[in-house]
Amino acid sequence: MKIKLVCVGGVRDSAIASAIDMYAKRIGHYWPFSIVNVADVRSPGAAERQKSLEGAKLLAEVAPGDFLLLLDERGRQYGSREFSDFLARKAVELPRNLILAVGGPYGFSKEVYDRSDAMLSLSKMTFPHELVRLFLCEQIYRAGTIQRGEPYHHD
Repeated sequence: MKIKLVCVGGVRDSAIASAIDMYAKRIGHYWPFSIVNVADVRSPGAAERQKSLEGAKLLAEVAPGDFLLLLDERGRQYGSREFSDFLARKAVELPRNLILAVGGPYGFSKEVYDRSDAMLSLSKMTFPHELVRLFLCEQIYRAGTIQRGEPYHHD
């Protein structure tokens, strides 16, 4: 299984970008991992059109057979060990990629929701998308250390 994080827009804050890069490199010790940024679309006053255009770009990164997991406030919440177990199960079950998607400021289009296989929520709170990427990368790294019994995670 390969893990691909697909995000709408980029990371502007260099400190956050550096931390994301650090965890992305660490994740590579456990799973093949990549981050793809698709361009965000600026359509003032046209949120549905913006979601549709961003959704089409996002879906272009998803192949048939990929498992698409959306980061969404209505998704399932996991503890770190539960998320680690989820990734371990997917590593055995999936013949292709696990795609984790972070949408734009207005979320995902109907087409993206229709294609998705599941949704994940990091919290009931709303976070800046840059931080969501960082939190998610750290949790994927943590999941790898948990699977190998390494001393990073403490209960």
